[in-house]
Amino acid sequence: MQKVGGFFFIAVAVVIAAHTVLEPLYHVSTDDQPYSPVWDVLDPLMVVAVALGAALAWRRKAAVDRDAAGPVTREYLAANVLFFGFLSVGIVLLHSWFGLLSPAFTAVGPDAASVMWIFIDAALPLLCGATGAELLRRRANDEP
Repeated sequence: MQKVGGFFFIAVAVVIAAHTVLEPLYHVSTDDQPYSPVWDVLDPLMVVAVALGAALAWRRKAAVDRDAAGPVTREYLAANVLFFGFLSVGIVLLHSWFGLLSPAFTAVGPDAASVMWIFIDAALPLLCGATGAELLRRRANDEP
């Protein structure tokens, strides 16, 4: 199951990063359609990735916290960065996504919303890629 999860997270990372970089090359923004319709498919996938990533990162962080007795280790830092990274991106992602789903929501202007989406689209591939690589590495180390 770790192998499937690892490939899922890496695939999500690659797709989101590639689409973020390539979207300006094929989509012309208008007031009616400021973003590509591909995001309508990717946004729910991103929510799933954040939920799964936060759960896995929490498990990893809890295991590291149980064993932590000495100085800060690389594993401690990695577990905490992934956990709090997924939580941070998740909060901003859900806020931004629900804002798209509710046209009456105007508390955040279009410029601020664009900056929030750029943050999400840049940070989530890094978090998902690191999580996927860790799952695949752990799977490879479990095998003889």
